[in-house]
Amino acid sequence: MAKEIRGIVVPVVTPFREDESINEDALRQIVDYLIAAGVHGLFPSGSQGELWALSTEEKMRVMDVVIEQAAGRVFVMPSTGAVTTRESIALTRHAEEAGADAVSVITPYFIKPSADELRRHFAAIANAVSIPVLAYNNPDRTGVPIPPAVAAAVAGEAPNFCGVKDSSGDLTNTMSYIEECPQGFRTLMGRDTMIYAGLAYGCVGAVAATANVAPELVVGIYDAYQAGDHALALERQRQLAPLRRAFTLGSFPVVVKDAMELMGLPAGRCRAPIRSLEGPARQTLVTILRDLGKLR
Repeated sequence: MAKEIRGIVVPVVTPFREDESINEDALRQIVDYLIAAGVHGLFPSGSQGELWALSTEEKMRVMDVVIEQAAGRVFVMPSTGAVTTRESIALTRHAEEAGADAVSVITPYFIKPSADELRRHFAAIANAVSIPVLAYNNPDRTGVPIPPAVAAAVAGEAPNFCGVKDSSGDLTNTMSYIEECPQGFRTLMGRDTMIYAGLAYGCVGAVAATANVAPELVVGIYDAYQAGDHALALERQRQLAPLRRAFTLGSFPVVVKDAMELMGLPAGRCRAPIRSLEGPARQTLVTILRDLGKLR
């Protein structure tokens, strides 16, 4: 039976050694840590996983390791987006063959496809496989949004195109996906500061980078909301906010990796040119982690 796409999904970091090679043993350890903390799904080789820094072969290997280590305990939804339709189809087919439960496909970046080109792009990817395909809307990073009308059009052409991760930070846009797309289309909040708001708007869950650092707290937002305890869900959302705001302390995606390293988790370094925090920025992160109870 297919796993339901819902709840808190973690864009898993890709651990690198000092020579910038992938540390597969560390990746397996992080997968076990996240599953033990109660997350519902894993999202390997996404933006927090430094997708732009990975070769096609490395992306495939990362998803293989995560799928194998998860061993069916949670759903795994690898990121299989690429600049070209050709590469994205290859990644998506590999994910299906490796046993992924679904995939998330970021819009092409650097280039500026038209609405019709985006429709054809996502439809071709979805029609190349039988597993669920979700779009990944992150216009701040890619410069290319997927309009809700385009997502709805693709869903009409390819029944397995069935959701979107919306990292726009625009609740009106998020609501438009929910309203314009067919029944059963699953919208996931992609902004960690807006998980509670997204759930209130009708999102089925969230993809949250901060869940690498504080998975229990992020899962707690979702669990409290599902239990009808809105006051507790909102309180947990407010507790999480300083960690998400800390992303501005350094170049993305280093803050999450540095936080994990400070906690004793083997996230490793980012691939150059991104560098770890130093000085006051690092001390600010330490203070935030202490306030969250993650450091003594």
